[in-house]
Amino acid sequence: MIKQVIKELKSLKDKKHAILLQRFFKTGKGEYGEGDKFLGITVPEQRKIVRKYWNDTTIEELEEMLTNEYHEIRLTALLMLTARYEKKNEERKKIKELYLRNTKNINNWDLVDLSAPRIIGAWVLKNPSEKKILYEMARSKDLWKKRIAIISTAWLIKNNQYKETIELSEILLEDKHDLIHKAVGWMLRELGKKNEPALELFLEKNYKKMPRTMLRYSIEKFPEKTRKEWLKKEKINY
Repeated sequence: MIKQVIKELKSLKDKKHAILLQRFFKTGKGEYGEGDKFLGITVPEQRKIVRKYWNDTTIEELEEMLTNEYHEIRLTALLMLTARYEKKNEERKKIKELYLRNTKNINNWDLVDLSAPRIIGAWVLKNPSEKKILYEMARSKDLWKKRIAIISTAWLIKNNQYKETIELSEILLEDKHDLIHKAVGWMLRELGKKNEPALELFLEKNYKKMPRTMLRYSIEKFPEKTRKEWLKKEKINY
């Protein structure tokens, strides 16, 4: 079945759009997406194929798709895995294990952001004893494992669990990569939308060590006056 899926995806390729995507996702030498290849397919187009085929593919086929050289084919595989995870309870453990052994192929921020919360986040919510997975990935040297760890907590925040977001944010506080600054700031912002006092407590404790991008992302939803107060503190700190 994946031959048909890949055939349909490739029939949608757009060379001009592929060039734009390669620039947008930083595929140049020394950039975080170095060497990745694009077909130039939009996410809505991929979602149409996901809806058409997600139930007709096997997990093994989707794992094979996840090793494909083209970014959109890997993303389509992840979207199909997400659909299967949500609808097929009996497959959830296998999908979680597949995901964790293929993190090297989940190697750009969109691939992480569109899959990690609904697979790894959903798994650890239902299996609290396995939350250690998040901490192990956060402490790794791999950029994408670290992003998977923090972005997965979006699902926990959605279900009113904040401890992991706070603890992982502290682990990643002094990470050097801008993509981690943005990811942590984003999750802190989501935490603040649910529990503003918890975010303010985190900020009081850590704002002096927070990269500017992380801080500014985290306070985006604060009232204007409160946001300006934090930005004033930031200026003093720097």
